[in-house]
Amino acid sequence: MAVDPDAQIDHEGPVTPYRQLAAILKARITRGDWAEGRPIASETRLVQEYGLARSTVRRAITVLAEEQVVWTVQGRGTYVGQPPAEG
Repeated sequence: MAVDPDAQIDHEGPVTPYRQLAAILKARITRGDWAEGRPIASETRLVQEYGLARSTVRRAITVLAEEQVVWTVQGRGTYVGQPPAEG
């Protein structure tokens, strides 16, 4: 089932907010809102945009990182795709 990249979080729905946010962010990446290797919106911005707690946003980002959709650099941000190879 396709997720609308412009969807809002349904706090009363059966799916947890962090899973909803992960699906929305994935849809936004697929749509091209953020290019491969480029940062996505900051946690602060996502908290403001979706009206969620920072811990909820972090959990959504963790889900995407586990799915290898994004990768994070502490203090720098979350980026689309796989981290560059070291060496």
